[in-house]
Amino acid sequence: VQASAGFGKTTLLAQWRREYLRQGAVVAWTQSQPQDGPQRLLQSMALALRTGAGRPGFGRTLLDERLAPGFEGYTTWLADVARSALDVVLFVDEAERLPPESLAAVAYVLRNAPPNLRVVVAARSGCQLGIDDLVAYGVCAVVTQAMLGFRFDETLEAIEKRVRRRIDNDEAARLHEMTEGWPLGLQLALSAIESAGDLGVATGVPTPQGDALREHFVALLLANLDAADVGLLTRIAIVDPLHPDLCCALVAPDDVAGRLDRIVRDTAVFIAGESGEWLRMHSLARDVLRQRFAALPSKEQSTLHARAADWLAAHGMIEEAAGHALSAGQRDRAYALAERSLYESLMARGHQGSVLEWLARMPPAELDRRPRLLLAAAWSLALSERHHEAEHLVARVLMQPGADDALNCECALVLGGAAVFADDPDGFASLHDPWADHPPLREPMLLRIHANRSAYRALIEGEPALARLRQQRALHCAPDTPQVGHLCDWSDFVAGMSYLWEGQVLLAEKVLRPALAHAERDLGRRNPFATTLAALLAAAVWERDRPAEAAALLANRLDVLERSGLADAVLLGYRTMARLAAAAGAENHALELLGAMHAVGVERGLPRLCIASLAEQTRLHASRFRAETCRDLCAQIDTLLASDGCPQGRLWRRSVEVLCEMARGYAAIAAQQWRAAVEQLARADALALQLKAGRLHVELLGLRAFVLDRCGEQSNEMLREAVGLAQAYGMERVFDDAHPRLGAWSHAAPHVPEGADPGLAGPLAAPMHSRPPPTDPGPCRSAACMAFTPKEREVLELLARHLSNKEIGLAMQVGEATIKWHMKNLFAKLDAGTRKQATQRARGLGLLGAE
Repeated sequence: VQASAGFGKTTLLAQWRREYLRQGAVVAWTQSQPQDGPQRLLQSMALALRTGAGRPGFGRTLLDERLAPGFEGYTTWLADVARSALDVVLFVDEAERLPPESLAAVAYVLRNAPPNLRVVVAARSGCQLGIDDLVAYGVCAVVTQAMLGFRFDETLEAIEKRVRRRIDNDEAARLHEMTEGWPLGLQLALSAIESAGDLGVATGVPTPQGDALREHFVALLLANLDAADVGLLTRIAIVDPLHPDLCCALVAPDDVAGRLDRIVRDTAVFIAGESGEWLRMHSLARDVLRQRFAALPSKEQSTLHARAADWLAAHGMIEEAAGHALSAGQRDRAYALAERSLYESLMARGHQGSVLEWLARMPPAELDRRPRLLLAAAWSLALSERHHEAEHLVARVLMQPGADDALNCECALVLGGAAVFADDPDGFASLHDPWADHPPLREPMLLRIHANRSAYRALIEGEPALARLRQQRALHCAPDTPQVGHLCDWSDFVAGMSYLWEGQVLLAEKVLRPALAHAERDLGRRNPFATTLAALLAAAVWERDRPAEAAALLANRLDVLERSGLADAVLLGYRTMARLAAAAGAENHALELLGAMHAVGVERGLPRLCIASLAEQTRLHASRFRAETCRDLCAQIDTLLASDGCPQGRLWRRSVEVLCEMARGYAAIAAQQWRAAVEQLARADALALQLKAGRLHVELLGLRAFVLDRCGEQSNEMLREAVGLAQAYGMERVFDDAHPRLGAWSHAAPHVPEGADPGLAGPLAAPMHSRPPPTDPGPCRSAACMAFTPKEREVLELLARHLSNKEIGLAMQVGEATIKWHMKNLFAKLDAGTRKQATQRARGLGLLGAE
């Protein structure tokens, strides 16, 4: 078990110890000390086993006689364990404190352990036992720091247990990001929160507006260090990640490596170790130490930055070297290094923010002198909320001498990305189509981007399966193309989007979950691309009826979405959060979120978001039958579509037409105009089928069955088909979100025997307009008889009120001929010849209340 301080290694070992004792095993526990040489460690192990096993004679020779050098004593100890025939577990805690000879002895025990011995070793990062071969062969399991760190859901659970009140997910997410999953850091933060009495205030502290909590943390982290060690950390905090040789290059004294080892061992400043000798400083400590670095003399700061630039450039870390060169005042060198690195950094690793930072730092004239850096800036702007600025940079790129077809094609890719972020599918298609079949590109990364764009082009045309096929063919046609992680994540985004388009939420989750984990690890949780993936995944898990997970995925991310997210991601994110709020009974918050989505659409010039917001509000009000409100929302949609600034392209219009028709259908439902709703929903369903939008089709199929039932027509088979499709795709909330009464009816449908009416067990046994208001239950009735359909029971109840066939037809909004057909069936089933006789026999069977 290997991790930095504060990750709960000893706590984990103590838990395992209790479990082993409960299983009847003999547990020996040794707490390592710096003075534990091989002989002392062996004696400690013998005494621990003697105490744990309750055998005073165990290891007597190991304690009474002078031990021979080497591992002979450990061999004797292992033999005694094997002869004991006991199930033994040896715990060695804080093994990093042992001298090298004792560590070698522990490794010897691990390699030669008999079958009845288990060994558990806990150590801080950097402790090496030399047992990689045992791990590779599966003889030894390793619990890493990543396993011990808290995930967001675990952080949220810990906060709820400790603070004992309702926790806002956004606040919890900020606290999780601040502590980086560090268990001890979370405990310290919660202590500060309990003192402050306000989680919002405490989590709001680690911002530029306040550093008290950070200073408190750093004071605890550095409590065991002297002034010289703190000075060392202050001077090396400008570099992240850290290497011992880099630290030696920054700070001259010869004992830097030894002091750094001691700091790693004695404190939790370095909470995450990278592979090999690389270390990463905890962000809490790094930010405060960089503030202290800023207080150093400017000459010393420049010297340290220059040394960092030299070392990093010499070791191939060009992008990091460029930043330090600029901080050292070496502008020409910094610009040259940036030109070498930023384009590759953006394309291969997705470091979009770094390019935008350089764009803000660099003078325009200097940018024109460096075409590759200019192109990187154009790419970064195109894939951000500043996409409209990319066109100007592309024009400057094309003005450079030597522009060929390859450069023109790449510039078309840049502008195509800007069109995607501007939610202009028709503009994207016009830029992509001329280069669709034979792009004159040579670089593998650009070819991969082109393949992703080709797949996206098929998707917006309404061909999700073709989109995935194009991606697969691109990989087969270029098997030697390097699988760049960031570009692979974009491929997963298109694939996940295509599955969501079809309603295949199970497959969407399977694709999106690893892509999101990869993006969060490489780019950060609040990176725009990671946030975009999170919005798609949240929509998928919401359809799977996992609201807590969906809320956690979107926690502290909506602000990033509204600034930098793709239109589809913004739509899915806000819609999911609004549906979460509505399902929790917070209708006011749901309407607030939908209003915020409308505002984002206005602010960013994305009218589809405005239309989607109005359509979703219509759905929400229709579930409460607010006819006037729904009618006004539909009028707003029509006004927006008729405005001069609304796009007129075929692809864009087709994407919003289905939303408009659905909104009109919901408005008709709200007004209980069932025949009008049938026509509107049928038109919307036809559009959804053209787009191959499977999720919309299933929702509309269920709604059509719902309104047809209100019209007195048979729709059981249509509902059964909709329910079957929803189950096949993994959608568990589609009908609840469409309309609460449809949701209740659909839940009953799968349990109805084949050939029976799905509405028998549901709450839709009577049209909404004809149901009396809720009253006291009154006399008990018998359970609903399976021989009568819901319509027949409704006719029977109206018949008991002495209504004529014409009056019953008006109440149920069906024709008189339909009522006569129901009456004929009722007379046959009740063996009655008159209306009065049918009513009396129904009361006798308990199907009607007393008169």
